[in-house]
Amino acid sequence: MSFQNRKQIILKILEEKGEAEVKDFAQALDISEITIRRDLQQMATDGLLFRTHGGAMKLSLAQMPFTFANKTAMNAKEKDKICQLAAQQIQEGDIILMDCGSTVFRMCQFIKNKRIKVITNSLPVVYELMNSQVSINLIGGEIDQERQAVHGKIAEEHIARYKVDKAFLGVDGISPENGLSAFGEDEASITLAMAKASAKNYFLCDASKLGKDKYLTFAAITLVDVLVTNALPEDVIFYKNKGVEILCVQ
Repeated sequence: MSFQNRKQIILKILEEKGEAEVKDFAQALDISEITIRRDLQQMATDGLLFRTHGGAMKLSLAQMPFTFANKTAMNAKEKDKICQLAAQQIQEGDIILMDCGSTVFRMCQFIKNKRIKVITNSLPVVYELMNSQVSINLIGGEIDQERQAVHGKIAEEHIARYKVDKAFLGVDGISPENGLSAFGEDEASITLAMAKASAKNYFLCDASKLGKDKYLTFAAITLVDVLVTNALPEDVIFYKNKGVEILCVQ
């Protein structure tokens, strides 16, 4: 296989996954890791991707602040399974809210071909969905450069103007006893505003978030209509008993 053909396959893998390791590329292309490393280095020199220690990252992720890019790349496979399941809940014509969480961001790859409207406070979500089938509404307000997101009272007032079908949200901690918690007030306020504007609230949480209480408790578990997670069924029974619908990845 020629370098040009390998290059197209590598770019397709990064478009779908965001980041991949050398061994993943080698397996997909059925070539040696030495050849893949050489290809990745050449593509990085040409400005087509960002070279990481163990593989490569999609350029748009690398252009984000390191903290966000690093967060969205963590547990990528688990997050992608959660996001793919969440995306299956979206119908053509839906109007949805997406917050600025690193897990919710990874849902973009699964909704690009849907004719829907996305309202978001996330600059990476806007960037990722540009030139897709999705119609985008960016919430106005103060920009947090580190989080690459819009926060503040103006943003909350903007959100309150809308009534949407579904909201897809992340949270730093969630427990059946104490509800939802966050590391800061900005995230909590935006989450509450989005949940209030939505007919149905989907919370995308990997197993590490469950049963955890963080710095600021801001809402009861009743705010959650659907919990989308990779946790084991026996680990979410307490949430189900609280009236939360559970979607567990296989």
